[in-house]
Amino acid sequence: MITLTRAEGSLAEGQAPLKVAWVKEGRLLSQGEALDARLGGLLRRALEGASLKEGESLLVAAPEGQVLLFGLGEDARSSGGRLAQALLRLRFPEALVEPLPEAYALAEGLLLGAYRFDRHRSEKEEKALTLRLPEAEEVLERARKVAEGVYLARDLVNEPPNLLTPEALAERALELRALGVEVEVLDEEAIASLGMGAFLAVAQGSENPPRFIRLRYAPPGARARLDLVGKGLTFDSGGYSLKPTEGMTTMKGDMAGAAAVLGAMKSAALLGLPVEIRGYIAACENMISGRAYRVGDVLKTLSGKTVEVMNTDAEGRLTLADALFYAEREGAERILELSTLTGAAVVALGEEVAALFATEPAWGSLVQEAAHRAGEKVWPMPLEKAYREKLKSPVADLKNVGDRNGGAITAALFLSEFVRVPLAHLDIAGPAFAKKGHALGPEGGTGFGVRTILEVAQAL
Repeated sequence: MITLTRAEGSLAEGQAPLKVAWVKEGRLLSQGEALDARLGGLLRRALEGASLKEGESLLVAAPEGQVLLFGLGEDARSSGGRLAQALLRLRFPEALVEPLPEAYALAEGLLLGAYRFDRHRSEKEEKALTLRLPEAEEVLERARKVAEGVYLARDLVNEPPNLLTPEALAERALELRALGVEVEVLDEEAIASLGMGAFLAVAQGSENPPRFIRLRYAPPGARARLDLVGKGLTFDSGGYSLKPTEGMTTMKGDMAGAAAVLGAMKSAALLGLPVEIRGYIAACENMISGRAYRVGDVLKTLSGKTVEVMNTDAEGRLTLADALFYAEREGAERILELSTLTGAAVVALGEEVAALFATEPAWGSLVQEAAHRAGEKVWPMPLEKAYREKLKSPVADLKNVGDRNGGAITAALFLSEFVRVPLAHLDIAGPAFAKKGHALGPEGGTGFGVRTILEVAQAL
């Protein structure tokens, strides 16, 4: 657990059992130099021959306590995360941290880097750390509220699939009512009455029934509206197009898009953003049974369009087709959709960059710029209309997959068939789940997309 509090005074003047001074390219920053002058050059002498790259540290015993010299990288958010992890390992209960010009990014990085998911461990390491920064309280408060949303998204992705069923995901969404978010959960019967045939087909093979989740954060005098859709597959076996075991190991995180929507809703409510935000999540499992949908089935979507199933492991786009059409029918002016949709996006961009597809250039640019401000890596991809031919079916309006080439593009084109308003589709299959620890957190769910959504909302 980490707590950020406002410190009075500079690094040299303040009192703390541990002080943190940044080192960049072998040199102390301004407050570090002032502290060093007070200590008679002790820190410079300790630094001789030690350049300290990002994340590297040197602990120096000083007359009034200890000083941690810490390597600063190019990104304050990343450096803050690595510092939080180092301090937790050192087990100091409190530290005074030298400020950086990128005050907010540092505060956010400190909180994100300290995240842990240990609720299912029988032995937990209770580590409490208070970090004092000489920043304005509003900077620290915003970082705290954004981090709460990211934490929620990470917790949801990290939950095992036997515990986070579609119904359990809906129950977690209902908890947002305490923050003033309107939440409605539709059961299987209500989903069927709406006519969401594609969504129900994916869900029908599982013993755990689906849930459709509608959320609305509507502050008085909202200046704009943002509609969100998040993929909510709480587990994806691939259906009859069965995944290998290795391919299933991260499929508890196939609802990372939905987790990002819920996390962003929480932070938006805590921050009191002056923007109406609506969210839609089609939550289900893709399983195998005598009732499961098959390759060759033809499904009727909520829009009325029919889809021939050519691969039951291309299930997310079927659930999203109904959710997207529903969002537009509810009056969406623009939609931002997030999903762990294709392995093809990972092949194209690796595990740290999300693929961005937009049906309207200005909307795509706004989302990309918001992601950049949030520190989340997003790269624009083409909606090559010629590839629409790959989705033609001899028996239905569409097939749910094309061939292997350009798979991320054909998936995005499929989604675009179900909306007329501007759509930005973020394929987060790569960055939604980290296979090893990193600067901003441990292995597991990253909460990718929460910060981008918040920046998009603020830009409207």
